[in-house]
Amino acid sequence: MRDAILDAAEVEFAALGYAGTSLRNVAERANVTQALINYYFGSKNGLFEEVFLRRGRQIAEERLQRLEVLRGSGKPLSVPDIVYAFLMPALSMRETDGGRTFMRLHARLHTEPPEISYKLRNQAYDESTRAYADALREALPHLSERDVYWRITLMIGAYLYAFSDTHRLEEMARGVCNPDDPDEIMTAISSFVTAGMVAPAPAVPEAPAPKKRKPKVTKASATTA
Repeated sequence: MRDAILDAAEVEFAALGYAGTSLRNVAERANVTQALINYYFGSKNGLFEEVFLRRGRQIAEERLQRLEVLRGSGKPLSVPDIVYAFLMPALSMRETDGGRTFMRLHARLHTEPPEISYKLRNQAYDESTRAYADALREALPHLSERDVYWRITLMIGAYLYAFSDTHRLEEMARGVCNPDDPDEIMTAISSFVTAGMVAPAPAVPEAPAPKKRKPKVTKASATTA
């Protein structure tokens, strides 16, 4: 029953967001009473947290496991392998029942109030994302810590958009691209992200020279002149 409530809530939150979802709609979809939802989760916020963390932690744990396998191989860490290991858990989940719904919910999280979204992202992904940042810094010694974190952030934004079924690609390139083909989508995003990761470090723009202030002309100095 608890899983049925989580599944129903996942659909509602993904479609309507946190503010637009009511416990009554979740109860109707799960065919339970609101009292039972409150019994299991305490509140709508408690329900939302459980819905997100259920699959978010699964993705993070698989990322850590894949990174551990890479480190245990005895080979130097390579950027394509790191990128693949980071992206594959989310893509695999997208192919499961409920996984696509979660990816839409995940993409929506970035538009939710900070008091909800920041906490959940940290709980689910902080450890695994920092571990991948460390791995990328080893594989890309020419990049600063700042550059690595920027590029990880851009990778996350790219995969969330690509995996969240916006249907934009089907509209723009109908019959050309197939976002439902996991091999095609992984090839496209991993090659794109890898190229961005290995790009040279950006040149730091020079700070503009301070403007020289003209001496202030007073009545006395003007008379003297």
